[in-house]
Amino acid sequence: MIKIITKGSYRLINTTDHHKLLYLEDQGYMWTYARNIGELLTFSTHPHQRDYLLAEGKYNIYKVKDDPKLIDLLHLELSVGRKWQGYLLLTGLPTKKKIRSRIVPTEEIISGKKY
Repeated sequence: MIKIITKGSYRLINTTDHHKLLYLEDQGYMWTYARNIGELLTFSTHPHQRDYLLAEGKYNIYKVKDDPKLIDLLHLELSVGRKWQGYLLLTGLPTKKKIRSRIVPTEEIISGKKY
């Protein structure tokens, strides 16, 4: 089963203090790398000064369960031009209570395909 949870517009920016920030609509997530852990998203509670735009486009978040071709997790997909880049959200998106979450790039793409 593949179920779309949410979709909308995203922006990926570099801040004036040299951090990468992913905005899904108006909610920001700091995108960092932690040695021995991997890539992390951290819930952002305050606005950041944009230095420059890295990418923007559409995003989709899917919940996948019991599909033989895909991993059973939340999938975040970001449009990059006409293509999509997929990510696995191992513990979902960060929230005010659970401020960090791992994000793992994947070649599994749902958007634009017929399942």
